[in-house]
Amino acid sequence: MLRSASAQIFRQVVRFRTTDSSLILERSINRVQLLGRVGQDPVMRQVEGRNPVTIFSLATNEMWRSGEGEMSSTGDVSQKTTWHRVSVFKPGLRDVAYQYVRKGSRILVEGKLDYGEYVDKNQVRRQATTIIADNIVFLSDNMRDRT
Repeated sequence: MLRSASAQIFRQVVRFRTTDSSLILERSINRVQLLGRVGQDPVMRQVEGRNPVTIFSLATNEMWRSGEGEMSSTGDVSQKTTWHRVSVFKPGLRDVAYQYVRKGSRILVEGKLDYGEYVDKNQVRRQATTIIADNIVFLSDNMRDRT
C-alpha cells in the first residue's frame, strides 16, 4: 500500500495530465551554468517587432595534465578554450548586462541552451547555439567597485 502510494505521488511530481487523458506531458530540464570571462563588450540589438536583446561572448577554459603520471605533477598542462554566445532577453537583466558586463569581466551565467538557424550575408544557412541567460552573477572586482 505504502509503495503504491509513493509511486503514485512520484508519477504526479514527474508528469502531469491534461484534460485529454491520451496526452501525457513529461517535465524536462534545460539548464546551463557557465563560469568564465567575457570576450567582448555586449551589444544590444533589436529586430523589427521584437524586444531588444543584449548579446556577448563568454570564454570557458578546460585544463588537463597529459603524459606520464596524469595524477602526478609531471607532464604537460593543456588548455582548451570554448566560446559561448550569450543572449539576454529579460528586460531588467538585459539592461544591466548591457550597462555593466565588460570585456574581461569574470561572470557566472545561468540559463538554457537554444539551437537555431540563420542565413548569413552570403545566403548560407548556418546553425547557432546560444545560451539564453536568465541570471548573471558578477564576480570581477572591477564590477563591485562600479556599483
